[in-house]
Amino acid sequence: MTYAGSTWRLGMTAALVAAFLSLCYDMAQIFEWLGWLGSAGGPNSTSTANGIAWLLVPSLLLGPAHVAMLAALHSRTEGDRKGFSLTALALGTIYAALTGMVYFVQITFVAPRLAIGDLSGIEILQFVPYRSFLFAIDLYGYSLMCASMAFAALAFNPSEKNRRIRGVLWTTGALTPALAFQMQFPWLIWVGAFWAITYPLGALALYGWFRRGAGIQGAA
Repeated sequence: MTYAGSTWRLGMTAALVAAFLSLCYDMAQIFEWLGWLGSAGGPNSTSTANGIAWLLVPSLLLGPAHVAMLAALHSRTEGDRKGFSLTALALGTIYAALTGMVYFVQITFVAPRLAIGDLSGIEILQFVPYRSFLFAIDLYGYSLMCASMAFAALAFNPSEKNRRIRGVLWTTGALTPALAFQMQFPWLIWVGAFWAITYPLGALALYGWFRRGAGIQGAA
């Protein structure tokens, strides 16, 4: 297998895994808002230990899949568009690092304490929507993730052949303000919620592109 072939396979796998994990999170979030995972339901409720597991395990794994997808994209980008793909990879890496730290702490440290009802001394680590430090970090991370998808769109030449994939990636990129300003304007969650649709579609669009085995210039 050639290096180029390996890169395409990496991109295909990472994009497909990213789409799958994002859909797993989507389903868990719907269950959480309906109150089926033990919380009071709705977007402002604090999760139970059970809810943390169902919501954050796929989210924790999504970060590395997203980075691998963008790394493969950058590897296959040529010419003066490589700066856009590298920016996408850098932003995606920061997103994965920030949210990965949040989710790992929640899953391995907070959830066990929450399960036994002992949160004394770790109140600052609770993941409370719009009222906690870690929730703000999470929103910042996802705003960078959305921005990374916008730069990924710019990595493709604006040709007729690339119009569809650029458009799909831009739909996630356009949600960046809805994530970045959500702490100040919580109603933006209803705009940011479109991520549940746009991100999986973007990942699947990249999966199709990697599957065709085309470089950026070759697809132009």
